[in-house]
Amino acid sequence: MTATEKPRPELFDVGGYRLERPFRVRRLGHIGLNCTLIDESIRCYRDLLGLRISDRLDFSRRVSDPAILAGLGDPGGYFMRHGTEHHSFVLFNRRVHAAINGQQILTGPVTINQISWQVGSLREVVDGEAWLRDTGNSVQRAGRDMPGSNWHTYFTDPDGHTNELFYGMEQVGWTGISKPLHFYKYLLRKTPTLPQISETEEVSTALASDVDLSEGLRDVPDEAGRFDVGGVLLSRPFKIVRIGPLRLFVTDVEAARDFYRNVLGLRLTEEIRYEGLRCVFLRAGTEHHAVALYPIELRERLHLSAHSTTFSVGMQVGTYRQLRDARTYLLGNGMTEVTLPPELFPGIPRAFRVRDPDGHLIELYDTMRQVHQQSPLDTATTGWPETIDDDEAFDGEPYLGPLE
Repeated sequence: MTATEKPRPELFDVGGYRLERPFRVRRLGHIGLNCTLIDESIRCYRDLLGLRISDRLDFSRRVSDPAILAGLGDPGGYFMRHGTEHHSFVLFNRRVHAAINGQQILTGPVTINQISWQVGSLREVVDGEAWLRDTGNSVQRAGRDMPGSNWHTYFTDPDGHTNELFYGMEQVGWTGISKPLHFYKYLLRKTPTLPQISETEEVSTALASDVDLSEGLRDVPDEAGRFDVGGVLLSRPFKIVRIGPLRLFVTDVEAARDFYRNVLGLRLTEEIRYEGLRCVFLRAGTEHHAVALYPIELRERLHLSAHSTTFSVGMQVGTYRQLRDARTYLLGNGMTEVTLPPELFPGIPRAFRVRDPDGHLIELYDTMRQVHQQSPLDTATTGWPETIDDDEAFDGEPYLGPLE
């Protein structure tokens, strides 16, 4: 090796592909927010935006003295979905979390509860946790969540935003009913040993024990369908079809960029300068960006809420017509629009933004530009080697749920 050559990093076998880390983020899966006005926030995200509640987790059970939570509002954590996944968006009572975990959670600027990135297998979660620890990242916890059934490992970025690698999210079927409490016995608060039984086997075991699979929660709109949305009557004139991108204010853009690129493995799509400040956009697949990083100095210039490092949470609707109708509907139901310079949002040609009850911005849009790049390894593989180099094999639509 010459003095100018760099040593090749250790490569990991991820499903037969040689990668620089033992996992590959497929997409931004779900986002959680800690809010102070919990009742108003539920109305906003459920009743106005149309997300459905798949489960409620009662945090009052985590304290020995119920008086600790007196006067703090609903102690529930609300898991919400826009499609078949058990949750794509989660709301937690920030004051309740502060009482349980310490006042610094309430007074600090981080209101993101979690930023969850889907990987393709349980092995990636487990090997990813070990790699994160070995590379000096602080892992908060690992195991399996209930509700939701997803296996996970949690860790933080340089600004204290909790990130999660997850696999195996519960899928809610045509009945709209989530799993009953029986399945909470599979909750795990430590790193799992491999291999684990499949979800199909878990369900078969429950049926053999005469568990009633219809005992879970089913949330339906309060109002009957009255808007023609693509030929289907819905209770609002639009449908959320995707969660993300997430926009964050950070204290050090370069440090945050390095974390999301070098630790999580996201790819840099674009950097812009706005009023001399650097803004960075990174993607997981072919979308222009899944997360966008803005310097904290920009928050005051844009007159956004000073209490949070959350710039905005993105939500895509089905069509341009739905986007127009969503704006009319939400503004007509008391939400406040916030107009911002369009150059801050490359990759999204049409969008509008409204404030939620806690001051977080909700960004609604109809389309995101896709990044199409040809792999430099555009040659046919000869024979059947044990592993291959093809990072782009993970692009495109991911498989959403557990493997079986």
